[in-house]
Amino acid sequence: MSWQRIVGHDHWIEAFTRVARRHRLAHAYLFVGPAGVGKRMFAEELAKALLCEQNDSNAADFILAACDRCDACLQVEARTHPDFFLVARPEEKNEIPVESMRALCGSFGLKPARGKGKIAILDDADDLNEESANCFLKTLEEPPPRSIFFLIGTSVERQMATVVSRCQVVRFAPLPGAVLQEVLRKQGVADAAHVKRLVRLAGGSAGRALALADPALWQFRQTLLAGLTRAVPDTVGLGRAWTKFGEDAGKEGAAQRLRAHLTLQLLVHALQDALTLSLGGNLPEIEADEAKVLNALAGRLGPEKIMQMLERCLEAEIPIDRYVQLPLVLEALVDAVGQIAAPAQGAPAGSMR
Repeated sequence: MSWQRIVGHDHWIEAFTRVARRHRLAHAYLFVGPAGVGKRMFAEELAKALLCEQNDSNAADFILAACDRCDACLQVEARTHPDFFLVARPEEKNEIPVESMRALCGSFGLKPARGKGKIAILDDADDLNEESANCFLKTLEEPPPRSIFFLIGTSVERQMATVVSRCQVVRFAPLPGAVLQEVLRKQGVADAAHVKRLVRLAGGSAGRALALADPALWQFRQTLLAGLTRAVPDTVGLGRAWTKFGEDAGKEGAAQRLRAHLTLQLLVHALQDALTLSLGGNLPEIEADEAKVLNALAGRLGPEKIMQMLERCLEAEIPIDRYVQLPLVLEALVDAVGQIAAPAQGAPAGSMR
């Protein structure tokens, strides 16, 4: 049945069921919360349940759940339902273009094809620019009867105030560690220590935990750390290796950028652990091989250099996500952290400035 793939959000399932039973659904909802916690998946399941041909909200035993068998459910799953719309930022764009919003608003001006109303999910609502948001406002202010919009974003602060004021805000919290552990185990991640590490890195996001579970990411992380612990890092070689590693994710730019972003996240966390060690702190759950590499990095660089490297890594997050040429971003990043890691001119290898 519907909702089985939604984890950690039972209270919102119950809340929407109560509202639907009373016929008090709003015309627009803004789902906000960390990326990867299931906001869009929740909206898709909700849309399917509302369009399901077997659902009758007037029935005494009404439950807001899709049957997953009727034509409407199957069409929503296949993205072919004439009254269901999913709009997202195009891969090659930094913002949702106004043309996408004009097409959506034009479609909503027509009568529902199957009679239950129209439902639209606007993913990446964070990326509405002023023009596309203003185009959307008219429809948002005066929606057609029996229409519902679900906007997906990360925070209220990233939305235009005029959009927020016309929506009911639904806040999705980070998923508990126990839920993430179960998600990872269901996906075949069996090593308990690795599961704990992924949960710590995921920040309550199931999507991020699953993405970080890729063994290739951890293997390349070792390559990066080994290269940075050398007396004189080969920044050219590391930059090329990181670019190739990203390209190996596939031909699509989104997949390459995601892999680069995840690799950067692993490097940042490794540097944070090395900083903890350099300041005399302990990492109780660290494995012996891992401790050896991080202690070597901490001992050779010291806290000041590690903090400089962390700052440079964090600065690279925006251009990676914003479609600056990926090889240029990665090569510049590796060159910068390599120069920080290199011994001062005239100093013996292994000494600190």
